[in-house]
Amino acid sequence: MRTRTRALALAGAVGIVAGLVVTTPAVAAEGSNCWGVVSAQAARSDGGLGAHSSSFEEPRLGLGNVARLFNVDGPGGLGSLLASIDGNDATHC
Repeated sequence: MRTRTRALALAGAVGIVAGLVVTTPAVAAEGSNCWGVVSAQAARSDGGLGAHSSSFEEPRLGLGNVARLFNVDGPGGLGSLLASIDGNDATHC
């Protein structure tokens, strides 16, 4: 009986935490990595993203190298830049 009560309590706690995570808006704190935030927002609003770079036969530049091409600071800077120019009101960081 005790094990079942503990299991139910744990399941309830996990459910509450999961509910809070799902309902919390995806906004990064000042200075944190915006790539994950912006890509998650784009996936939610646009219905998905393209294929992962590892799915292609020929090598890709990678996020860090693309960020350097645009003179921004790493993937977080790239996410912030893309959110500002993508025309999607749902993406911001």
